[in-house]
Amino acid sequence: MTNRRDLLKAGAAFAAAAALPHSAFAQAGAIPAAATFAPKPGNWRSFEVVTTLNVAPVEGKAGPAQAWVPLPSYAAEDWFKPGDSSWKTNAKTAEVVQDPHYGAKLLHLTWAEGEDKPQVEITSKFATRDRATDLSKPGAAAPLSAQDRALFLKATDLIPTDGLVKQTSDKIVAGKTTDVEKARAIYEWVVDNTYRNAATRGCGTGDIASLLASGNLGGKCADLNALFVGLSRAAGIPARDLYGIRVAPSAFGYKSLGANSPVISKAQHCRAEVWLEGFGWVGVDPADVRKVVLEEPPGKNALDDAKVVAARKALFGAWEGNWLAYNDGHDIALPGSNGPKLGFLMYPQAEVASLRHDCLDPDAFTYTIKASEISA
Repeated sequence: MTNRRDLLKAGAAFAAAAALPHSAFAQAGAIPAAATFAPKPGNWRSFEVVTTLNVAPVEGKAGPAQAWVPLPSYAAEDWFKPGDSSWKTNAKTAEVVQDPHYGAKLLHLTWAEGEDKPQVEITSKFATRDRATDLSKPGAAAPLSAQDRALFLKATDLIPTDGLVKQTSDKIVAGKTTDVEKARAIYEWVVDNTYRNAATRGCGTGDIASLLASGNLGGKCADLNALFVGLSRAAGIPARDLYGIRVAPSAFGYKSLGANSPVISKAQHCRAEVWLEGFGWVGVDPADVRKVVLEEPPGKNALDDAKVVAARKALFGAWEGNWLAYNDGHDIALPGSNGPKLGFLMYPQAEVASLRHDCLDPDAFTYTIKASEISA
């Protein structure tokens, strides 16, 4: 049992980490002795994210460049408030475009033919805080609209709700009667039966049918949290992925669950939400539990490790507010492009002479994303 001295130590560690200025990224990272990970709604924090693109030429190809950059467009009055975005660019046109189905916003830029150094710097501001839902006390959450219920129950290109996905979901929720019980069973199943694969590029593809069919349930957040979403939808429970990026260290000292440098170009992370009657949208993140298992120092931790247990308990119902939410969109068609749709929009995208750059290689693209905490 945790004694009073341990609680005081954990509380002091939390307060110290939460008070760290942005310049102290490198000092964050010590796990409290009691392995505390318990996000709770508290003070709002304001951040600024600066995304800089210098679109590289394509060898042997000549033609105009264009780019698409996600902007914070998701909003939740209890934990996330997107602010203004501004930009400086030598592009011929720069237009904010909104996806007609999910409302995801992006900045679409086009450069004139012959522009040999396409550039843009985008500054986005937002405010966020920790969130947590007390699942022992149903509240009076407003009902989900029929339109949103249909949207967040339907299949997407990468998240089918029939076939093997439905069969797997039915087995997991068998005998469960409430949506809370079903969602928790799916969450625990994902944690127990998947693993974080360090070799997966970026955040994964989110192709859950192929993942299940392979029998090798390894991937990263876009795979594992999409699996939770698909299994939930197949069980008749609305769920969705939220695509974003980590912007600050974990106030609880978890190195694996924070951005530990002001440069966050490779810190993209998607989370998941599930709609539970009486509670509303509830945050979950089984993928981050598996991230703690694999990556939290010393690494390759057991499921009964104290750090893993604390994260697993919290991440069904709670999130830490060190993360920017871009959008909850799927199957995104990039305006002005003849290339394929995106399964999700979480990375900057660019094309030169109609050839799409590799968004998972920011050094070759090239782009840089930096984050800093600012005064409200």
